[in-house]
Amino acid sequence: MQTARKNSELPGVTKVALLLVSVSQEVAAKVLSALDKESIEAVSTAIATLGDIAPDERNGVVEEFYQMTKARRYVDQGGLEYARQLLEQSLSPEEADEILKAVEQSIRATPFSFLKKAESANLLTFIQDEHPQTIALVLAHLDPKQAAEVLAGLPPQKQLEVVRRIAAMEHTNPDIVKEVEKGLESRLAAIVVQKYEKTGGIEAVAEMLNLADRATEKAILESLEEEDAELVENIRRLMFVFEDIILVNDKGIQQVLKEIDNEVLALALKTASDDLKDKMFRNMSERAATLIREDMEYMGPVRLSDVEAAQQKIVDVVRRLEEAGEVIIQGRGGGGEIVV
Repeated sequence: MQTARKNSELPGVTKVALLLVSVSQEVAAKVLSALDKESIEAVSTAIATLGDIAPDERNGVVEEFYQMTKARRYVDQGGLEYARQLLEQSLSPEEADEILKAVEQSIRATPFSFLKKAESANLLTFIQDEHPQTIALVLAHLDPKQAAEVLAGLPPQKQLEVVRRIAAMEHTNPDIVKEVEKGLESRLAAIVVQKYEKTGGIEAVAEMLNLADRATEKAILESLEEEDAELVENIRRLMFVFEDIILVNDKGIQQVLKEIDNEVLALALKTASDDLKDKMFRNMSERAATLIREDMEYMGPVRLSDVEAAQQKIVDVVRRLEEAGEVIIQGRGGGGEIVV
């Protein structure tokens, strides 16, 4: 009979493999689908090479997973000490300590993860008096919705300073992150960042502003435009892309179509989704829709750059109509319909 190894001796990928072969195929498939390509390959290889599995080994991994899940829940509810007290009711102090160390390490793997479960109002109070660069670094590590809520609560001038810094942010030096964390250590969980990572950038600003309320978005962009019109143009291009036209109401689509040449529209729809094509065709006469379809059919191969240029022309028209208040877009700026 195969001798079971201690859990601590097993590589992490082997533990994952053992756990997945211990659950149903449906559950295992869902777990795998949530992993990145490299992880899927590594876990699949580990599963393929498991061989005979000692029952104690399998049971040990499942039990460890159960205890870590329970510990993580306790930590979220009341912190590490609270989790330790509850775990020690069913485990030895040594076992509880080992589980908590693993949980703590997984929590610290994501920068500023401690703040991700904080209420946005509390987080705003927590960081609003910090330097704009510090606020930018924190917001760039949060999910866009939470970051948008915090951004909306900052004073207008600080909003601009923070947005500008996030937009200019690229790869963050881990030493700088550690400095920020050290300065906030009394109020934050210490976080160790072991490699450079992509944070911030214009994309992050665009996503935040998409989720902010319309008044906040408008105030930030108008004020920022006075200082850096090119930056605002780049942000706006990312805030509304061609496929987003599907969110425009029918009356708005009809208004847009009045200002677009058939040749440009046919080219732009070349790579559009079927849903967007259908929406466009529904809002024009049957004859016009037939002509556009024929233009697309007989157009032949076209350069992707030409298609993107045509799409951008239409997006520019939509954005101009946004400012004129002639277009209604659903689901932007915090839900509901907003006239933009």
